[in-house]
Amino acid sequence: MPRILIADDQADVLAALSLLLKGERFQIESASSPEGVLKTIDSQELDVVLIDLNYARDTTSGSEGLDLLSRIRAADPTLPVVVMTAWGSVDLAVEAMRRGARDFIQKPWDNARLIAVLRTQVELAEALRRGRKLEAENLALRDSVSESTSDIPQVVCESPAMKAVLNLVERIGPADANVLITGENGTGKEVITRVLHSISSRRSKPLISLNAGALAEGVFESELFGHVRGAFTDAKSDRVGRFELADGGTLFLDEIGNVPLNLQPKLLRVLETGEFERVGSSKTQKVNVRLLSATNADLHADVAQGRFRQDLLFRLNTVEIKLPPLRERGEDIPILAEHFLKVHRERYRRPIMGFTPEALDALRQHSWPGNVRELDHVIERAVLMSTGQIVTAFDLALEATPDARLSAQLEEMSLEDAERLLIKKALARYEGNANRAAEALGLSRSALYRRLQKYNLS
Repeated sequence: MPRILIADDQADVLAALSLLLKGERFQIESASSPEGVLKTIDSQELDVVLIDLNYARDTTSGSEGLDLLSRIRAADPTLPVVVMTAWGSVDLAVEAMRRGARDFIQKPWDNARLIAVLRTQVELAEALRRGRKLEAENLALRDSVSESTSDIPQVVCESPAMKAVLNLVERIGPADANVLITGENGTGKEVITRVLHSISSRRSKPLISLNAGALAEGVFESELFGHVRGAFTDAKSDRVGRFELADGGTLFLDEIGNVPLNLQPKLLRVLETGEFERVGSSKTQKVNVRLLSATNADLHADVAQGRFRQDLLFRLNTVEIKLPPLRERGEDIPILAEHFLKVHRERYRRPIMGFTPEALDALRQHSWPGNVRELDHVIERAVLMSTGQIVTAFDLALEATPDARLSAQLEEMSLEDAERLLIKKALARYEGNANRAAEALGLSRSALYRRLQKYNLS
C-alpha cells in the first residue's frame, strides 16, 4: 500500500482526505504544520506528499507553503510533492511548479482528479525504486532532459549583432568543440545551446541540462557524477549522474561560474579524459560528452581573483559565443514581440491580432534589463490582461525608464527650461566638475560658464 503524507492546518480537511484516501488503499500520515511535515519526512519512507500552501501565518499568499516545498525538495529531491490551496491562481501554480511541485490541486478538490494525480506520482516513485535506471532518472529529471529532434529551434532576429552570432553558431555547431556561451540573464543562452546540439553530429543523442546556480555545494558532485547506495546518509539507492545520462550526447552546464572551486579539478579531469567515479565508488567510468556551458559572470575576472581555475576555463571556451543584450538589438524587439504574441495567444486562446503604435513605441523605449526573457513575460501578461483584440501600451504595464521620463519632461518644456535642466543634470552627474559637464554637453568651458550665469546656477 502506498504511503502518503497529507498536510493541512484544518482538522476537517485532514479528516476528509484521510477518509477518501484510505478508501483508495493509501496508508496515511498527517501533519498540521510545516515543522510536522519535515519531521515526518525525516522519519518515514513516503511515496508522495500532499501539502496545503496556506498555514497559520498567512492564509492567502501561499508563501509559507512555497517555503515548505523548497525545504522538502532540499531534503529529498526525488520525493513527489503535490500542492493544494483554496487560493489558486496562475502565478501561484507556476511558482509552485517552478520550485519542484509535481502537480497542483485547487480546493475544493475533485476526488477523481486528486486520486489520479496521486496514483500517477506513486507509480513514478515505484519506477525509481525498481531501478529502471535511465527511464526512472529521465522521469525524475524531466525538467532538465531535452529530447533531441531533427528540428532546429527557431531564433527570431533581424539585428546585425544576432546574425553574427548565428553565423558563428552555424560554423561551430557541427564540430565537437566545447563552447562557452556568455551574456546577461535572459539573452537566450539556452536557446543557442539547443541550436548547437540540433545541428551537431550528436543530435540523435540526449541533451542533458544542469543549472549549477540552483544546487547546494553538498549535492553538486552527486548531480554531476552520480552516487552509489550508502555513499552518504540519504543515498538510499544508486543514482545516475548527468555525465552518464549525456553519454554520446551533449551536456549543458548553466551558470558554470558557480561550480565549487574544490570540484573544478574533477570537472577538468572528465573533460580531459572522459573518466570519473560515482560518489562512494572506486570504479572508474568513461563517457563521451560534448560540454556546452553558459554564464553571465566574468570568468576571466574570477580567474584573476582565484575563484575559477584558468586551466578549466581553457577547456570550457574552445569557442566563446557572446550574446548581445536586447537593448543592443533594437531591430529585434518588434519581431520578437510578434513572435511571443503568436505563441501566447495560441496558448491562451485569445483573439489578439497585434499592437497599437503606442505599444510598439513603449516596447522600443524600454531598457529590458531582463532581456528576451523579460520581453516574453511582458507579452504573456499583456495577452492575459488585454480586453480587446489589440495590445495597448496600458496592457504592457511597462514602467517608464529614466531616459523615457526625461524625454517626456523635455517635450513639455521651453527651450530655456530644457537647457537649464540638462545643465543641472550634467553637473550633478559629474559632481560639479565643470570641465567634464561641458564636455558631456558638447560645450566649451567658457560657454558653460556663460549659461551658468544666465540661469543663475552655481
